[in-house]
Amino acid sequence: MSKLPPLAAVRAFEAAARLQNFSRAGEELGMTQAAISYQIRQLEQRLGRALFVREKGRVRLSETGQRLLPTISGAFAAMGDAFAAISSDDAEVLTISAAITLGGTWLSARIGRFQLRYPDLAVRLLMSNDLVDFDATSVDVALRTGNGHWPGLRTDFLFRSHVTPICSPVFLDANHIATPADLLRAERLAPNDPWWAGWLAQAGIGTPPPPRRGIELDSQLQEAIAVQGGFGIALMTPLYWRTELETGRLVRPFETIYEPGTGNFLVHRDNRVGVRKIERFREWLHEELEMDRQMIPEPLWEPLP
Repeated sequence: MSKLPPLAAVRAFEAAARLQNFSRAGEELGMTQAAISYQIRQLEQRLGRALFVREKGRVRLSETGQRLLPTISGAFAAMGDAFAAISSDDAEVLTISAAITLGGTWLSARIGRFQLRYPDLAVRLLMSNDLVDFDATSVDVALRTGNGHWPGLRTDFLFRSHVTPICSPVFLDANHIATPADLLRAERLAPNDPWWAGWLAQAGIGTPPPPRRGIELDSQLQEAIAVQGGFGIALMTPLYWRTELETGRLVRPFETIYEPGTGNFLVHRDNRVGVRKIERFREWLHEELEMDRQMIPEPLWEPLP
């Protein structure tokens, strides 16, 4: 037999003992007086001792009841404090999961403005290319790349995925890159990535480039370091590298942009629609994207079919 009696019976005892009245305890717990009385009798039978002295329509705590009440009331108070602390933490912290490139570039450069607007919210940014499991983590929202179809999640379209060749000015001059065909002889990062074949075809190079050895990196963050060091040219998203492009640290030789058929979305659980901190982030995110609207062609802002 478990040392702990049923929680419902303990809760009924605590309320009745604290209020010194079965009827009022029932009102507090949403139970009838008879149900309170039944739970307490079950508890007394389990203990083999009376918890209340019943006399002329009134009840008062027995000696055993008096001994139990302070400890049990303290335990319920401690549990209440624990759940309140978790609820408070959840309300005051916005946990965001983002892909490494988007989170480490565009979002990281702007998230401080969200914090300044809402100083009552703490922000925790987690970066991973793995899809977050909302049921197994404390993540509130995620920025995902894909087709937008994730059962059980609300998806909010942001913009279409897109890339274009980007390199350093030094690399551009050293390799005499003037036309898309010149890229076939230049050092391309991830040269066998099918996106290269897609971009070259869109730029008028109909024959797919032959396979070749080359450097493959996990994210545009790593590619940007290599590219700025003059070690090649990479397919990158101009929206993420606005500052570097505007200052001339990076250049995009061609206007052609390749869209691989996926999009970027803000996602969260269906049952969290309307949560204040999530809605604040959604509104702020769209405001920030609006300021970058001129960076990419208008069709890339149109939702996927």
